[in-house]
Amino acid sequence: MVMADTSAAHQLEAKWYAIYTRSRHEKTVAVQLGQRSVDCFLPLYDTIRKWKNGRFHVQLPLFPGYLFVRIALRDRLNVLQVPGVVNLVGFNGVPAPLPHADIETLRDALSKGAQAKPHPYLNVGSRVRIRSGPLEGMQGILLRKKGYLRVVVSVDLIMRSIAVDVDTTEVEPIK
Repeated sequence: MVMADTSAAHQLEAKWYAIYTRSRHEKTVAVQLGQRSVDCFLPLYDTIRKWKNGRFHVQLPLFPGYLFVRIALRDRLNVLQVPGVVNLVGFNGVPAPLPHADIETLRDALSKGAQAKPHPYLNVGSRVRIRSGPLEGMQGILLRKKGYLRVVVSVDLIMRSIAVDVDTTEVEPIK
């Protein structure tokens, strides 16, 4: 269990926090935070969308519904008052800071042209469906072995299983 540090020093130190926004309000919130001089980071990716009047190049949030702010916890009201902000992400009502190195690494990689696209969150131990390859459509349990991902596919009738190495792009979580 993670305990939240609510000391005075914690309240004064600027840390990265995730903000949950209203659906499709990430860019608007980022602009408004910038106008309030709040250090924010909205990771975007390039894609092409097709509408009735043609195909268009657009930039969409890499983490739909979220963006990141670097603030001292005492300044959270300045963020929460921005229209479109739902809440700071945390536990038991206490915002949880994100590792500074993680945000800076992501920011640096994207600024250097790293190609990233959203992908469903996968947890080791969760049920997944294989999306491509010879076992397309099969379902199993996601495992990690020696740094590689594997799906254990079971044949219930004969009570036997096989493990297949997969890439994260080849599987999707089962809802």
